[in-house]
Amino acid sequence: MNKKVFVSGCYDLLHSGHVEFFQQASQFGDLYVGIGSDATYQEYKHRRPMFPQEERLFMVKNVKAVKDAYINLGSGVLDFIPTLDIVKPDIFVVNAEGGSDDKRQICKERGIEYVELQRTPHAGLQARSSSSLKAELSKVSETESSKGDSCGIPTRLDLAGTWIDQPYVSEHHPGWAITISLEPTFEVRNRCGLSTSTRNMIKKIWPVKLPKMDPEMLARLVFCFENNPEREDGHISGAQDSIGICVPGLCRHYYDANFWPKKIESTNDEMTLRFLEEHLVMVPLEPRCPGCSVVEGKDITPAKVKDLADAADACWSAIIAHDLQGFAAAFKASFNAQVALFPGMVNPVAYGKLCPEASVEPYIQKYSAMSGVMAWKLSGAGGGGYLALVVKDAKVFCGEHSEAIELQIRRSGE
Repeated sequence: MNKKVFVSGCYDLLHSGHVEFFQQASQFGDLYVGIGSDATYQEYKHRRPMFPQEERLFMVKNVKAVKDAYINLGSGVLDFIPTLDIVKPDIFVVNAEGGSDDKRQICKERGIEYVELQRTPHAGLQARSSSSLKAELSKVSETESSKGDSCGIPTRLDLAGTWIDQPYVSEHHPGWAITISLEPTFEVRNRCGLSTSTRNMIKKIWPVKLPKMDPEMLARLVFCFENNPEREDGHISGAQDSIGICVPGLCRHYYDANFWPKKIESTNDEMTLRFLEEHLVMVPLEPRCPGCSVVEGKDITPAKVKDLADAADACWSAIIAHDLQGFAAAFKASFNAQVALFPGMVNPVAYGKLCPEASVEPYIQKYSAMSGVMAWKLSGAGGGGYLALVVKDAKVFCGEHSEAIELQIRRSGE
């Protein structure tokens, strides 16, 4: 009977160096592999993996030298311990640079032979490491980024409840606004509902990227800078703009008749953010036309604001539960509630009269009828800009519609 051999790692960018290591380890017996979970990867490396754990598990399992593989259920650098106790190997193999006294002691306690191998490439192949590959990918990423927005400042997309950040709305009923902070992987156009006025204000202070500081404090600073007492138009920008840009991940903020929310909650749970990225796309429309007003003709009542708040509650719950049907229903309900309060979002008034040519109704009718589209809303205050869509599969939809934009949510620490 062959001996059981165990190795463990993240194996995010699976390369020839990994395969050679597997082949060398398998010379000692049947090879079993422990794979770091997405949560452990995020905790240990302070960034998300390139490939989710299910995909990494699939790839490793299908390497010829591997007998079987598991997702490690532990955490930290010793996340493999639960898997080790399941496999009960005879031999634990590590690369020399991955060895440690802790690993050696764990093996000693369990009667497992501990073996360290030197990292050597397969004959005729170039030496590979994950760090060198990531360095090369980073160079490519920098080149590709020139095709997107020239500024590294994030933008934001409102998902539900927005308008409630204005006191003249939340005084009728309190509620949450929900936003996501987006990496500028596309050209962020002005007057298109992605908080570009706030973003342009930020660029006056920090032209290249946001400073590393507490996101909520940063959002307060931006809000105060944008809404300084000397602002001539007297308009107060909603706090959802500065919060949506500055707080990474998925965020909700609770408003109750004040400009600044009473509380802010956010999540950077990797699977939740991936859920959103897999089911949200944007389609560019024409920018809001000059002289266009989306607030003229507003009809704000307690019942309508409550509908907006209830839809935001349902939207947050569905996202956290990764419930696609519930998310789509709440996303659509929130937009319907917004339009009931502000009909000008879809049919804006320009220079005091209805402007049929500025209507975004034709766009909504076109995209809402497309295969794979489950829900829709206009970005920001509407009147143009972008149409945000909940779709069954974002990659498939963008592959079929070249104008559609895949979204990359900004993670904490990035």
